[in-house]
Amino acid sequence: MKVETFQLPQFPENNKINEKKTSTSFTEILKESINKVSALEKEADEEIKKLATMENKDIHTTMIAVEKADMTFQLMMQIRNKIISAYEEIMRMQV
Repeated sequence: MKVETFQLPQFPENNKINEKKTSTSFTEILKESINKVSALEKEADEEIKKLATMENKDIHTTMIAVEKADMTFQLMMQIRNKIISAYEEIMRMQV
């Protein structure tokens, strides 16, 4: 029995996704993520200043901003640890 090749149809949505993936590099993604974490930390600092100066009396928004910044920082550190672990594993490989 002969098996013929089968090609999936090319949908325009898939082409856009593939184009977007190839246009950004790993370095750009890391820089963008670090900038987002930094922006969230600055936002949390601003909320703390507003609470300290009594501009904002709602402690809930301040705590949400602080926790959001803390969680994104922790996530970034875990990603960094995984990258370092992968690099160390690659360096241990024998070629």
